[in-house]
Amino acid sequence: MTGFDDRRDAYEKQFAHDEELRFKATARRNKLFGLWVADRLGKTSDEAEAYAKSVVLADFEEAGDADILRKVGKDLDGAGKPTGEAELKAKLVELTERAIQEIKGGR
Repeated sequence: MTGFDDRRDAYEKQFAHDEELRFKATARRNKLFGLWVADRLGKTSDEAEAYAKSVVLADFEEAGDADILRKVGKDLDGAGKPTGEAELKAKLVELTERAIQEIKGGR
């Protein structure tokens, strides 16, 4: 029975580790996405960082990416810089890959 318990514990630890990495990658991706949108909005330095943080926080409203897509879409529309949902989703995919690589690289 000990072998089974050890294996179960190892799977649980791996699952917890994977979930932590997924959370970190998503948060990193959302920050990068927020910085990208901030640049399109003409925000610089501290304003861009604050905007990126607001995008990260917006992701806690509901599961999935709809909340951040809605937020940035509304912000871009309000600034007279409408961007299609397809372009925003494509950017999220690109930044997801970048965030994963950064985390794997220890950044």
